[in-house]
Amino acid sequence: MSSSIHPLRGPIAAPSILSADFARLAEAAALVDPARDWLHCDVMDNHFVPNLTFGPLIVRALRQFSTALIDVHLMIEKPETLLKPFREAGADLLTVHPEACPDPAATLAAVRATGARAGLSLKPGTPLTAAERWLEDLDLLLVMTVEPGFGGQAFMRDMLPKVRAAREWRARHGARYLIEVDGGISPATAPECREAGADVFVAGNSVYRQPDPARALEALRAAIR
Repeated sequence: MSSSIHPLRGPIAAPSILSADFARLAEAAALVDPARDWLHCDVMDNHFVPNLTFGPLIVRALRQFSTALIDVHLMIEKPETLLKPFREAGADLLTVHPEACPDPAATLAAVRATGARAGLSLKPGTPLTAAERWLEDLDLLLVMTVEPGFGGQAFMRDMLPKVRAAREWRARHGARYLIEVDGGISPATAPECREAGADVFVAGNSVYRQPDPARALEALRAAIR
């Protein structure tokens, strides 16, 4: 189920497969270097967010094509019902939303019970304080820098204070979570996020929708270094 090489210290580029050409999924996965990048999967159910994407089948295909860490962001209601299928398909890290979970602590415990790493994602309108009770045990905190649902949105610069607050909370409490940002991330916006404290940088259109995706990914890697 799991890949053998898991970079757990930033900075990490995490291309979002949602922006790739699904007819050329193997090529999209091959772009990612397992020794330093992650593969990010945006799963949406058209209920929690206004879009419908894909399920475990695509994650299973990606696992056949790559040994990179597969980072699955579950933007869905009742995520606990799909944790095991995604883990069995090859997900290494499962991120859920407290806004979608009646009992986030139980859902995070269920993630860990599958053997996956556990992440929590905050929508732009959800303050860090709303998640503080769960932060100490997280592997990943995802700060959304757009409203979740669709790629190609403009970066919300007013989310940078939340990234800084997450970094400061982590330092004060000795927490271990990596800070991930997702939404409008590009070589132009990533350095601001890095300065604020981000460790993992999800980029969809700025990688896969460029004329030369390999060159675009290298530009992102350079920007976050």
